Amino acid sequence: MDADQLRQLQAPLKARYRTEPEAAQLRSVARAQLLPHRPACRIETRGGPIEAGLHPLAGGDGQDACSMDMLLEAMVACAGVTFNVVATAMGIPYRSVEVVAEGEGDMRGTLGVDRSVPVGATALRLRFEVDSPATDEQLATLVRQTERYCVILQTLQHPPPVGVTLQRVEAGAPG
Repeated sequence: MDADQLRQLQAPLKARYRTEPEAAQLRSVARAQLLPHRPACRIETRGGPIEAGLHPLAGGDGQDACSMDMLLEAMVACAGVTFNVVATAMGIPYRSVEVVAEGEGDMRGTLGVDRSVPVGATALRLRFEVDSPATDEQLATLVRQTERYCVILQTLQHPPPVGVTLQRVEAGAPG
């Protein structure tokens, strides 16, 4: 896809969203079903079911997807698509780009071993390994614009309010 094709693809959407802002509102839903015979859950995704479970450092056997890995995968997916679209829109060529996300955390917090240790990721890093004839300035602008428009990066950098609720349902009733 080139810049003109991208503009043609997105122009009707942008025009509609300018006149009908409510049409641009996104609502996404993800669901998981707990697996009662082990500490895991099945997530229904567009690509098929994924079973997520404990990381080996928390007692898992390494067979299931790890939530931290899934977070990093969401980062590289969103940043990769955004980088690709921004490079296309800016007319910046590249021969190859690999997007790498790394995360760190301390399992003592997750396992309740030390209450002073945070639960979850304590550091996240994203790196673009780029082979491109573009100038350093062009690539720096490309990365800035990617960061600005990447939904996952922006959500992590500026977290929205998160609510947690419990809803009782009858067994077998749709939730």
